Amino acid sequence: MTLTSSESAPHSPPSPPATSRRRGWFVPLLLRLHFYAGILVGPFILIAAVSGALYALTPQLEQAVYAEQLRAPDTQTSLTLAEQIEAAADYRGDPSGLLAVRPAPEPGDTTRIMYAEDGLGPSESRAVFVDPGTGEIRGDLVVYGTSGATPLRTWISNLHRNLHLGDAGRLYSELAASWLGIVVVAGLGLWIVRIRKSRVKRDLLRPNLAHKGYRGMLGWHTSIGIWVILGALFLSATGITWSQYAGNNVSSLRAALDWGTPSIDTSLDGGTASADEHAGHNGAMTAPTGAANPATFDAILAIAQEENVNTGQVEIRPPTEPGTAWAIREIKSSFPTEGDSLAINGITMQVVDRIDFADLPLAAKLASWGINLHMGVMFGLVNQLVLFVVAVGLAAMVVLGYLLWWKRRPPRVTGPVVGPPPRRVLPTAPWWGIGAVGVAAVLIGFWLPLVGWTLLGFVILDTVIGVTRSRGTKGG
Repeated sequence: MTLTSSESAPHSPPSPPATSRRRGWFVPLLLRLHFYAGILVGPFILIAAVSGALYALTPQLEQAVYAEQLRAPDTQTSLTLAEQIEAAADYRGDPSGLLAVRPAPEPGDTTRIMYAEDGLGPSESRAVFVDPGTGEIRGDLVVYGTSGATPLRTWISNLHRNLHLGDAGRLYSELAASWLGIVVVAGLGLWIVRIRKSRVKRDLLRPNLAHKGYRGMLGWHTSIGIWVILGALFLSATGITWSQYAGNNVSSLRAALDWGTPSIDTSLDGGTASADEHAGHNGAMTAPTGAANPATFDAILAIAQEENVNTGQVEIRPPTEPGTAWAIREIKSSFPTEGDSLAINGITMQVVDRIDFADLPLAAKLASWGINLHMGVMFGLVNQLVLFVVAVGLAAMVVLGYLLWWKRRPPRVTGPVVGPPPRRVLPTAPWWGIGAVGVAAVLIGFWLPLVGWTLLGFVILDTVIGVTRSRGTKGG
């Protein structure tokens, strides 16, 4: 919530002449939008930032919390997948419901055998972790989605996505993602105005420690904002694709432009399918209808390794119903993203469909890369650290914004009072300015529905406050 120095005074200055107001209507509009959006949507952005920072650290947290399940002693021997599956079935006492197998990608890792099980929630499965060298069962956990998220990562992810409130809670994250970009762009506009007028421009790139009080906090708010702006815009744009309403608009646009990501076709009658880049984050799964032959997993893996599925991090799924093929895909998400997959007829052992990530349209690749960057898996630790820094920076921006708001409240007032920039911005604007703002508001509201409704709420609130204060002034 960047504020110019002229707005730091408790009371607004006298209205300038009409000609001056017409020349300077746009900056006050940006200031007003930045102020109101920051004040009213700030809590949503703060929660999303803090939970996002925590999510960025989940790979290391998982390795610490679930070391017993995820790691195994490095040995020279290696059991077949069939032997490992049989060991998991003996542990469970029931071989049915075998959903997928993820072979140990590296020495010292465990193989993950995943089962459908009654009593689990949507998109959940039971994963049994097997030592690939000895067949020892290292543990079992309920995992979520096609990404196989552990309980810890699932809990943090749901906090970030919906506050553990289900679909209703997704409105919070959609508000945060949608308004974040608008608040940041408005703040950038204000920063450009200030740096053009400032005689000490470096103070807008890093905080001046000599400045104290309101001016010092404003320096920190401004400096942090300009350094995290690209990350904030990226998180806003990619976060919207997960949202309930705006996300549907993105999906519809991609479908209309034929920018969708194809999915492997497991039907043996030549059907078509389309993928969802968020499958690793939300993905639903279909349970198998029958028992799969454990020995077939080894055969499917051998065929796939001769074709295009060869990164070492793969998932093998048996047919979900009669008349469908086995599916095997690469689940490596770090750069360079592979994402190759095959469908193999389990009777003839012939490849019936394949997808090579290298052959996907650029739009599909960008969507995949964007999702992986947002989740912190594209460039490993570097990606995680950048996300963490950006998230902490956003949280600090929100807190500083509220402190600035408190500092500039009117005198002799003990409680928090909204102290927005000067009123009557649009009435003093030229007709073409009003028209441009109106068209932009309609377009943004159509594309980002929650922004449209909350923007209408901001206008109503602003009007009510203006009318109330006007009557209070006349009454006094």
